[in-house]
Amino acid sequence: MKRTALALMVLPLLSTAAFATGYTGPGATPQVTTVSAALQAADDTHVVLEGQIVKRLQDELYEFKDATGTIQVEIDDEDWPGQTVSETAKVRLTGEVDKDFNSREIDVDRVELIN
Repeated sequence: MKRTALALMVLPLLSTAAFATGYTGPGATPQVTTVSAALQAADDTHVVLEGQIVKRLQDELYEFKDATGTIQVEIDDEDWPGQTVSETAKVRLTGEVDKDFNSREIDVDRVELIN
């Protein structure tokens, strides 16, 4: 009984969050699409970037480049597309800005090979 009550209380919160992240009408936060804009964006800003992953820096940390600059991106192993991605391959990264005290990186949720 307690599990059912808890599930009924949590379920509306999950569906509200899903609708809020997909809203594109009046009052929606504009989507960031360049590295230079991502470097200036607030924490948790949604981004969709297209460019190349040029270097692996650490286990799940990479350097990403587009025409406007470079930024570090964190890509979890399970978020790779299941294909080989070279430094010359064009990719689309979907995620959000992760702002620390003096740096920003992108926490990637999805990697798409686009060439």
